[in-house]
Amino acid sequence: MIDISQLKLIVLVSAFLLASILGFAMQRTQFCSMGAISDVFVMESWNRARQWCVALAIAVVGTSLLYLGGWIDIHQTIYTNSKLLWLSHIVGGVLFGIGMAIASGCGAKNLVRCGAGSLKSLVVLMVMGLFAQMTLRGVFGVLRVNTVDSIFIQLPTYQDLASLLHLTLPFQIPVISVMISFLFGLGLITFAFKDSQFRQHGEWWVSIVVGVVILEFWFISGHLGFVAEDPNTLEPLFVATNSGRMESASLVAPMAYLLDYLTLFSDTSKTLSFAMVIALGIVIGSAISALQKGQWRLQGFSNTADTLNHLIGGALMGIGGVTALGCTFGQGLSGMSTLALSSFITVAGMILGVFLGLRYLERSA
Repeated sequence: MIDISQLKLIVLVSAFLLASILGFAMQRTQFCSMGAISDVFVMESWNRARQWCVALAIAVVGTSLLYLGGWIDIHQTIYTNSKLLWLSHIVGGVLFGIGMAIASGCGAKNLVRCGAGSLKSLVVLMVMGLFAQMTLRGVFGVLRVNTVDSIFIQLPTYQDLASLLHLTLPFQIPVISVMISFLFGLGLITFAFKDSQFRQHGEWWVSIVVGVVILEFWFISGHLGFVAEDPNTLEPLFVATNSGRMESASLVAPMAYLLDYLTLFSDTSKTLSFAMVIALGIVIGSAISALQKGQWRLQGFSNTADTLNHLIGGALMGIGGVTALGCTFGQGLSGMSTLALSSFITVAGMILGVFLGLRYLERSA
């Protein structure tokens, strides 16, 4: 008999420790998805974009190898569903992109800053979690389901590129996945390291940490925490996941679940989940790094306009992240590592959203 409670503890502790490493590494560097996009638009600098490309390359190649080896099944995620909610991904991606531009960073970056003492980021995270909750099953959830979610394309197979190509190619899906991943990863690595300045001063080591941690999350959730037959229900079980499927890092909906857990703590049905401890781990890892470097300090809003921008940004990230089924880590790294078509659409929307958000900040300055 499998002791589900003990297995859950192992899964949660493992995820928390890995997330702490991720938070520590991100606080030590300038790794930031929003910063990578804004640097290109504002300063024409591709340094942080190259960091992100290296992390994505590791995540994509590693995920396909885990899939080929039979350790995980990429079709047991929310990203590879055969129903392509293309409008939800576009609208959600754009809203999230605008939000992270005017809130000075995505969910991951705000968790890192929160760990280092930023009260601004704490407020952003709380607002993001509240609006994510409202979009999951509240007033915005009803609006989402009856508008953008009602427009979709029903594909004949899963929406990852390997499954779609399998319709015309005579190879097994895992083999196709590895082939595409290696080509895609090689392109990203070549683009990143062809720049001599990035090779010498790009802090690309953090990209390796981020990419490997994404893979470890997949392995913990999809292999270590997978039970083929739950003794209680006799159904397959992914231990401690909110979605009931295999998960990696995603940081919008988990803030809603965390608020729900903290406010309804006395309800014994509310328990910590895989995604929730990842969010907590990033904060703790960042705090340890900031304290060790002597950089931990309380920081507040500079003025009313700054406060308003961050409140609006947090709200848009909450709405957009849930609508798009993920944030820059959820769709941008975790989702894209499965080669899901929805992830490419969402990331394109986020890039457009950041551009629009930056234009708004320029005009309101």
